[in-house]
Amino acid sequence: MKILFVHQNFPGQFVHLAPALAVDAGNEVVALTMQKGAPPLWNGIKVHSYQVARGTAAETHPWLADCEPKVIRAEAAMRAALQLREQGFSPDVIIAHPGWGESLFLKKVWPRAKLGIYAEFFYHAHGADVGFDPEFSSGSIEQACKIQLKNINNLLHIEIADAAISPTHWQASTFPAAFREHISVIHDGINTDLVAPNPAVALTLGGGLTLTRDDEVITFVNRNLEPYRGYHIFMRALPQILAQRPHAQVLLVGGDDVSYGAKSASGQSWKEIFLKEVSPLLPEEARKRIHFLGNIPYQHFIPLLQLSRVHVYLTYPFVLSWSLLEAMSAGCAIVASDTQPLREAIRHNETGRLVDFFDVAALAQEVCDLLEQPEERLRLGENARRFACEFYDLQKVCLPAQLEWVNTLAEDTKVNIQNEISAQPLVNTIVIELK
Repeated sequence: MKILFVHQNFPGQFVHLAPALAVDAGNEVVALTMQKGAPPLWNGIKVHSYQVARGTAAETHPWLADCEPKVIRAEAAMRAALQLREQGFSPDVIIAHPGWGESLFLKKVWPRAKLGIYAEFFYHAHGADVGFDPEFSSGSIEQACKIQLKNINNLLHIEIADAAISPTHWQASTFPAAFREHISVIHDGINTDLVAPNPAVALTLGGGLTLTRDDEVITFVNRNLEPYRGYHIFMRALPQILAQRPHAQVLLVGGDDVSYGAKSASGQSWKEIFLKEVSPLLPEEARKRIHFLGNIPYQHFIPLLQLSRVHVYLTYPFVLSWSLLEAMSAGCAIVASDTQPLREAIRHNETGRLVDFFDVAALAQEVCDLLEQPEERLRLGENARRFACEFYDLQKVCLPAQLEWVNTLAEDTKVNIQNEISAQPLVNTIVIELK
């Protein structure tokens, strides 16, 4: 089987699936990526890098600011695909993350290939992330128009995709009903053997402070510290938490940029804005117990979760972070926002505690209550790990299901080609005997 992966920053969500397919000697696995400096061979996968030929035009209508870059990337990927075709490569299956547009024209290059897409999120003007937090989103008509246009790429991919994979039922549910039957809900997978409880864990911070399981550690993790992931709510809860828990140490992981929402109007990072907001409410000794760690290497991220007595995870109704499931796998006692993505994994009082996203006081009190209850923390943490192992384990659950999904796509390709051959008119040979 010949398989092409397409991801702007390969391997991305295909970090486990692509190498697992490449292990099979009967497969030829190739990847297209815009990642500069990507090695030409990675885990048995031939990686081809390409770049766009131009940027967006200054005169583009601002409502199309999301659409034009996707078309530019799609054209660049199509031209890279044409080069692959000229070299003799013709995939049976194309597996793509369509979020940046790259896979939009690939079936023009290889019409017979089956296209499987990663269905991460379909945007809505109401009922999901947009307008959820009135502090930052008005839900205006203009915003609704922009969302409608933002879905152009999604809708065009729905039209050409043969199947899709989505990591959670909530994310799959955001897509139009007619397309949902083509979506298989299979998570990317968590290495539950690697991310597991470790009572002997110790972590030394940059300032020389060494923390162990004997310390009262609260963790908050995201790619970037921004409102979409409830950073502002968590920061507003800290004065109450640190006042009630004089020995608590708070570890925040995340960058100063934005991953999903907009940047602040002032140009300041959201991290600085909300740190300044709550600082007057924090005594100096409390401020010293808040540690911003930035983005940390994965080998340090796992010990951080293993240290955590209470892990806080908040999010708008949007995509679910891997870090939440990794925290469950590590056996953390979790306090999370009662928003749609969380209800799939966090069952209140079973695998964690759920609080209203906007209720700062309730969040603070829930954290403090759990810090006071070691037996309850242990119960919730054990339940969370059990749940993660049962439903999100990489090797036993998710990867086998992903491989089956790809094989099904490939089988469909073989059936379609065979049907095309069968439908060809028979050529009768007439032999005329000359006498």
